[in-house]
Amino acid sequence: MVVLGLASTVGWWIFHGGLRGELIEVEHAPPQTARFQVDVNSAAWPELVQIPGVGRTLADRIVESRQREGPFVEVEDLRRVHGIGRKTLDSMRPFLRPLPKHSAIAGSP
Repeated sequence: MVVLGLASTVGWWIFHGGLRGELIEVEHAPPQTARFQVDVNSAAWPELVQIPGVGRTLADRIVESRQREGPFVEVEDLRRVHGIGRKTLDSMRPFLRPLPKHSAIAGSP
């Protein structure tokens, strides 16, 4: 079994260019970017701090506002949170999941 595993590993290495020196070295690999979006109506503070420009204090304020005043109906509703102005909201926008239609939120008229 060990010999078969070792032979498989060597075969994979050869197949992927190991003999020709074509393996990608991690240090020289092009940078990868990860895209993510956060649902501000369900995210806890650890998720919110992953958004650029949002620290622990602002994340706590978002959670408190949501608990105190109800869910955010539109992305613009985040402006009710102390510390979120136009510029901050614009920088957060690409990382926010689309909010559901107002009528889809429980308790909405």
